[in-house]
Amino acid sequence: MYRTSGLILAGVFVAFTSETRRTPIVVSMLSAEPRVPLSLTQTAASGGLAETQDVTALLSAARGVPALICAFAAQSVGNGGWGWYDAPASPVASEMTSRLRDFGREKLAAGEIRLLLDSLSSTDACVRELSVRLLGRQRDTTIVSGLVERLGSRTPETREVAALGLGAVGAKSAVDPLMRTLRDAAPGVRANSAWALGHIQDGRALRPIMDLLRDEDARVRESAAVAVGRMDSSTAVEALIRVVREDASPAVRRSASWALGQLEARSSVDVLIAVLRQDADSRVREMAAWALGSMDTRTASPGLIGALRRDSSDAVRETAAWALGNAGDRTAVDILGEAVKSDKSTRVRGTAAWALGQLDPKEAPRGLIDALKDDDDDVRLKAAWALGQIGDSAAMSAIQSALRVEKTDRARKAQIRALLRSGGRSEAILTDLLKSPEPEVREAAVRGLAGSNGFNPWPWPWPRPRPTP
Repeated sequence: MYRTSGLILAGVFVAFTSETRRTPIVVSMLSAEPRVPLSLTQTAASGGLAETQDVTALLSAARGVPALICAFAAQSVGNGGWGWYDAPASPVASEMTSRLRDFGREKLAAGEIRLLLDSLSSTDACVRELSVRLLGRQRDTTIVSGLVERLGSRTPETREVAALGLGAVGAKSAVDPLMRTLRDAAPGVRANSAWALGHIQDGRALRPIMDLLRDEDARVRESAAVAVGRMDSSTAVEALIRVVREDASPAVRRSASWALGQLEARSSVDVLIAVLRQDADSRVREMAAWALGSMDTRTASPGLIGALRRDSSDAVRETAAWALGNAGDRTAVDILGEAVKSDKSTRVRGTAAWALGQLDPKEAPRGLIDALKDDDDDVRLKAAWALGQIGDSAAMSAIQSALRVEKTDRARKAQIRALLRSGGRSEAILTDLLKSPEPEVREAAVRGLAGSNGFNPWPWPWPRPRPTP
């Protein structure tokens, strides 16, 4: 993602003038052809998984780039705001928020649509990328017809980006042309056509897309697996199981695992457990764990417990912990308690604590209680939240001790909630809370006296991987 953003930053100049309310986009090609194509389907040559990020190259490419392009790149990286609201004083993005919003709200002028459609034939991959992304924000019959026309271009790069655009706009009228380009000679066109049809979700395309699961190109097979997963049909389950077992590409196996999880294909549980135990690629195992956790079945628990105990990858163990909590199988309580206490990864410990709160056992495992003293703020927060869910009176003393030394506001609130839900409503405890110098602690005591359990933090861990089609 970072490398793609860096190339976008380096490759395109968009100038806005102040004479009109919303001025036309002027695209100028300032750099040589980028090193790698920036189409939706482009992945690393090593088998489809993303290349290692290059922060140095990104920052080097960012120097001197116009503010609007920088803002677009910053928005794709994220982490600064909620929805369209960003921090009020970020270096660039906050000043550009209204302009970025306009791209989604306002209809492009006819001249701008023509410019962007014509730019799909540019020799500069970055210009094609930005043009199709802008077109994909619009819902206009002129755009759809222009993209369909370009599916017949002599240039494979143009056909490829046209298919991408039709998927982005969700053009149902383009299903027949896209089904024809599933047989295109260029792998990128076949891959993007499958991706687009997966977004449009027309059942007529299911069988032709399934045929691509045997395509000679790994990008095409990966795109086909994701498209099938989006089309919500059990017809493809056996074909996806074959892919998970046999495909040579880790990226394809990972996407097929995701599709089986999306389809909640319980007939694939044994196969996914085998993948979780044996696949050499940790990202495939991680996705298999996610898929098993998405099926709402306890038959996957033995495989997930084994992964949580033994897998060498932090990401796999974390996702296995999430899956066990999501499956609701209380036989996993002891292993999750061990993970909270002793796993080397803070993310695994935190997610295991969350999973215990989801399972809501009758008694809190010792490892969960001990996690109130964990060095990591997030682990302590999730442990306190989980103890609040469980409400075990045996944890009251440990919660009180943790509350006396806790420094973070969110963890302290979760501890107060856990204390009240665990039976800590005695006069002595509430009186002690009322004497606290912290306003939220005193408020909690008042709530306790009133019989309210109003504190309800929700530390959701989100260990939910997704393929990047």
